[in-house]
Amino acid sequence: MRADFELKGTKTDQNKVSVFQIPPIILCVCYDEPVRKGHNCRSHLFTGVEQTMTPTELSDLSQQFRIKVQGAMSLNIAFIGVVNNLFDALNCAGQADTMTLARSASLDRSYVQRWAEAAYALEYLDLTDGLFSLTNLGRAMLPDQPGTLMPLAIGAVLSTHMADRAAELMRTGERPGESVLGERKNILPWFGAMLEGNFSGLFEREICPGVPVFQEINQKGGRVVDLGCGNGWYLRALAIKCEKIKGVGLDGFSENIRQAQTMTDRLHLSDRLTFQEGDIKTFAQQEPVDLIAMNRALHHVWDEKETVFAILRDHIRDTGAIVIWEPAWPKNITDLRTPGKRPLAVQNLGEHVQGNRLLTPEEISDQFLSVGMTAEIYLFSGGNEAVIVGRKS
Repeated sequence: MRADFELKGTKTDQNKVSVFQIPPIILCVCYDEPVRKGHNCRSHLFTGVEQTMTPTELSDLSQQFRIKVQGAMSLNIAFIGVVNNLFDALNCAGQADTMTLARSASLDRSYVQRWAEAAYALEYLDLTDGLFSLTNLGRAMLPDQPGTLMPLAIGAVLSTHMADRAAELMRTGERPGESVLGERKNILPWFGAMLEGNFSGLFEREICPGVPVFQEINQKGGRVVDLGCGNGWYLRALAIKCEKIKGVGLDGFSENIRQAQTMTDRLHLSDRLTFQEGDIKTFAQQEPVDLIAMNRALHHVWDEKETVFAILRDHIRDTGAIVIWEPAWPKNITDLRTPGKRPLAVQNLGEHVQGNRLLTPEEISDQFLSVGMTAEIYLFSGGNEAVIVGRKS
């Protein structure tokens, strides 16, 4: 669809520049196309509001956005290297030309050549005598590297995908659900690894030692169920920290279960942890357990919260607990302007596409109270992450 208008910068006096000056008629409620001057529409017409900046301010703003654009491009190139195992292959080789690199990663050489040029330009690779090698930045993208930056690359492309879907679905109001995660075949297999890279360190350093119920369950060798376990990272991390527990992970995606079991076998934890396809309704048929964990999964079933919380309550032992870990949506929209909370606003748009929304810790606590349980709220990561522990009264 063509837009017959453009954004212009117009000199207004010697020291000011008018930016984002929009032609007088720009919007109508037809929504089917941008409105042109002379467009016949019975809707209210809106006029552009002129904003002024000094030339220096305009130059600074332009530079800031150019830096952001280059950062986005850089993450796109990193994403290609991650999902095609190019960083891993080059790390194993030490140095390689593009033919050798393409062969070791089973990829087309011409594509690898163009990727390597871009990765070199963006400082992921060095080049010496025709041989490429990883820079420190390139090594930071290795998925198994401590503190890996891999989640940033996966998250950036996922965010772009969600933005594209939101732009389209905004016209109809459709909310297709979690299926959108499977629409890009290179994203879903890395979704669990992205979450693990983002949050496993926080869990091991702060959440597990900071929430007393984990050690309580460990001391009695309790049984744990992780609902919506993804690739199983949370349950594995818990099992490593709490050596007496046993656990079962349930997830609706078969790829997640495959990854979870593979990595559990690799860590020799299979005698204590198992994984299977299922959901909260499947779990409802099992006997009571000592702890039920839902890690960043409750908001996916919040529209059935009355049923969900009744099932959770009825399937823990009298001395057991339910541990909910969710992003902490702020009560005040003004809090979203703080740098640490800005990603929550972007995530919540993606959640809307999936038919969900992020929750305040108080909403979760209140829901525990509504089914006759007590609740404690623990905040981490500057208040951006909330763990809510529910117990029977």
